[in-house]
Amino acid sequence: MAAALGTAAAVTTAAATGNEEGGEGGGEGGSRRRGAASSGIIPPSQKGSPNQTPDDFTPPTPDNDLIAQTAGQVDQKSGPSIDAQPNTPVAPTTVTALDGTITNATIADVAAANNTRRREINIGRFGKRQSKYEQVFAGLPAGQHDASLQSSAYLTYTVVNNATYNIDACTAWCDTVEGCVMVNLYYEFNNELLDFVFSEKSNLKCAAYGDIHSAAEKTNFGGQASYPQVGNETVPLTYITQSSGWALRDLEDPDTPDGYELVFGPTGGANNAPGYMGFAFLDKYDVDACALLCNGRGVDPNGGGCAYFNIWRALVDGIPTTYTCSMYYLVADVSTAVNFGQGDLVVTLSRGYARKDALIDGGFEGYADCDDFCFVTSYANWIGTSPSGGEDDATFFFFLPYAHTGHGSALLGAASDSDALAGTITPAKPLKTDNGAAYVVQCFMYSGFSGPQFEAPAKVDILWNGQRVGGVNGANAQYTFVEASVTATGSDLLSFVGGAAPAWTFIDDCHVYKA
Repeated sequence: MAAALGTAAAVTTAAATGNEEGGEGGGEGGSRRRGAASSGIIPPSQKGSPNQTPDDFTPPTPDNDLIAQTAGQVDQKSGPSIDAQPNTPVAPTTVTALDGTITNATIADVAAANNTRRREINIGRFGKRQSKYEQVFAGLPAGQHDASLQSSAYLTYTVVNNATYNIDACTAWCDTVEGCVMVNLYYEFNNELLDFVFSEKSNLKCAAYGDIHSAAEKTNFGGQASYPQVGNETVPLTYITQSSGWALRDLEDPDTPDGYELVFGPTGGANNAPGYMGFAFLDKYDVDACALLCNGRGVDPNGGGCAYFNIWRALVDGIPTTYTCSMYYLVADVSTAVNFGQGDLVVTLSRGYARKDALIDGGFEGYADCDDFCFVTSYANWIGTSPSGGEDDATFFFFLPYAHTGHGSALLGAASDSDALAGTITPAKPLKTDNGAAYVVQCFMYSGFSGPQFEAPAKVDILWNGQRVGGVNGANAQYTFVEASVTATGSDLLSFVGGAAPAWTFIDDCHVYKA
């Protein structure tokens, strides 16, 4: 992988030699030679050196120790409190930790902190229902004090008719709760609200969870005062009996988030891959929420926007503890899913999702007609166009020093310094998009080839169906991330227009993602 352009490099005297060999000449050829001589720079067509050379940059990988350390600090265990009303809506997924810092924020707020585009939040699910329920653990016999779950991914609760120990009513209600895969059914005695205030007048609680838990997590024994103090009378304390757990026997994969595709999973290994951008802990296993965090993650100056996420569940001492959403600007796969945990933390239910790219070959790697240096005006995936009187004003290079990553890049501006006209590059085919959907165009651009003096007038416009939606003006000394927001029509035309040699602009690593 080639890296972003970095430290300065001297321009050789070969430019002057080349210009002298060309002579003065006349007509169009003479004009081209005078253009090269005017800048005194070896142009890209002659394998000229950019004003900067590649940095030695290694894309970061996850800090697994920090993730494990944070998992030991965060507390995502909860259940129905003694004063909570039944049948409250399931709360949106929240972020309980972000890059090692404990927090309690909504997905929308975290995404908005890095991205001004706010989005609707959907409640995700641990898995889709496929079959009936089975008992995970039994309650203690009637008359013996028991405990209810205090566990991760708590959703909401209801009360069911307590004339009998109503298992069927509880599991049927779970089917109506988005994300519910397990219920904890139990009696709660000495709760004034259940006995006299809430309209149901039932003390048989049915709590819904978005994960499957065991009897080891039955840690809420009650013991709270619910009734008011009257004189010197002893206030009875709450207690729990017959606490059992019922979970779906089988689960299917969750729905793939819009704009993404499933790469692998579920497996028992999390990605340990390059291009890492950070992590968030979620209060439930929610692939939609993780996708929203990826979309709104912001920009890595070297790698660009988030292109991939890995979501997984952490078991600590065998107990579901938290749900990790790790984000990357490079797409990973199962070959790097080699983090199986640290210490008493075990990785489970790891899935990887890549952002769908509507742009084919946005890194210009499809042009590979040589082993070292070559360029062309068009190839199978891209078309370069020069205006009338121009020559090689839009070209595609195979040359590692010109690329942001890999070996391919596009160039706007006459490659041989033959004219000062703007070129146009466009994909060979219209983009296949969803009509009416919002997308983002992302690219890296570099206009520091000939130094600040000659590159000052550099300019590139991003056109979407012929209308300008963004771009850059002026010189930038290294590859810089550029983004534009667009609305799709279903068959969209994307183009980049600019360059005026010697104010060349290189373009690389472009993407068109659904926003």
